[in-house]
Amino acid sequence: VSDTVRTNQTVVVDAGKIIAIENGFRAPAAGDRVVDLKQGTLLPGLFDMHVHLTSEYSKTSEIEGYKKNEGDVAIDGVVYAERTLLAGFTTVRDLGDSYRASIPLRNAINAGKVPGPRIIAAGKSIASTGGHADPTNGWAELAWYDSFDALKADTSDRARGRIVFIDQRTERSRDGAGYGRAVPARFGSAAEAARRGALAVVIRSIGTGQQRVAHTGAMRYDDDGARIPALAVSVPDADRLVALHAAPQQGPLRLQLQVANRLGVDVTSHNVIAEVPGTDLADEVVLLSAHLDSWDMGEGAADNAAGVAIVCSAAGLIAGAGLKPRRTVRVVLFANEENGFDGAHAYSQRYAAQRHQLVSESDFGAGAIDALRSRVQASARPAFEAMAGVLAPLGIPLQDNSGTPGPDAALLMRRHRWPALQLSQDGSSYFDVHHTAHDTLDRLDTRALPQNVAAWAVVAWLAAQSPLSF
Repeated sequence: VSDTVRTNQTVVVDAGKIIAIENGFRAPAAGDRVVDLKQGTLLPGLFDMHVHLTSEYSKTSEIEGYKKNEGDVAIDGVVYAERTLLAGFTTVRDLGDSYRASIPLRNAINAGKVPGPRIIAAGKSIASTGGHADPTNGWAELAWYDSFDALKADTSDRARGRIVFIDQRTERSRDGAGYGRAVPARFGSAAEAARRGALAVVIRSIGTGQQRVAHTGAMRYDDDGARIPALAVSVPDADRLVALHAAPQQGPLRLQLQVANRLGVDVTSHNVIAEVPGTDLADEVVLLSAHLDSWDMGEGAADNAAGVAIVCSAAGLIAGAGLKPRRTVRVVLFANEENGFDGAHAYSQRYAAQRHQLVSESDFGAGAIDALRSRVQASARPAFEAMAGVLAPLGIPLQDNSGTPGPDAALLMRRHRWPALQLSQDGSSYFDVHHTAHDTLDRLDTRALPQNVAAWAVVAWLAAQSPLSF
């Protein structure tokens, strides 16, 4: 990024993305398309983080709100979306509209049916007291808690009538332990705050990145409790609130919320299953898995396209080499891991009676594998010592017998007491982009993927061939 205007430049675009900016005018290769903008000024795509694309303010906009129907609003959205794009805005955040028309508008733009910017669409707006959708349009004072445990321990009325803020920090760690300690704040804060009469709850994002993007993720309400608005703010924004909180001379902190939540409709999703068939023990399964879904703000590159690529490639190595395992090597890409483990529950029901030699899952990004852990009966440990010997050149030692595989496989392990394996990865930077718009392929460090694939192929093959029952 520079504040200097650059002249005589060639911008190279491939598959819709800028891949290079070069000095001078490069001669096009055969098949290249040249767009001559020498008489113009080229800007990067602009972001507008607060728009309402299906409406436009004017002297008559108030009365038009009573005259227009759902179709009128949808057509207006198409016009305004193109107008916004031509003004230079390539990404916008739509914070609410009538008839939720921004949702099909977003889908039509993504499908190439109509021109417009990339839309992060909220749909119908809701808000706490003081929010944009609240006609009283007031403000609410913050009730500050340094951690989720502090909120749970509070038996006073401090939260009642206030917006609860939880400053739960996520510590960077290699094995994800920092995330494990912090994530209950996201999952349970809304229910705890609602029990204490809070108007809303805001938390510091459960993540380690320093970019100004919030981390999303699963949370819950009490079945019979109030469903108050729940939000996460980015780490830098939380730090700013901390600084304001530390300046008591300014008086109590007050916050105004504009909350635009969207709940999708229930749909049917599917597990994707492939197998390398076994031979004499074909009815026994070595399960390699990942999950196919991701949060919609990003591309899900680390969570969990990397895991999908790893386990598919590992099974592909076995099949591609023409090897015939004794036990069936089954790859399962689970549906809806992020919001309820529907795929794991369906697999559990369908295959409950089938013997599983091993269950495992790659769901921790693309970092290098640094340990092998098992969860098997003691008599099977020699097989893992043999695995460790083969994995030694990859720098993967055998550790204890208390391994925990990825989430879907862990559910199956606990429910059926199936043997399990964990290939522990370096997750030091995993939670920088976890569940954010920055979880994209261009930010994924792929250098350790070959080591991952090799390790998974080794453990799958040796588990399938082992004379021991795990």
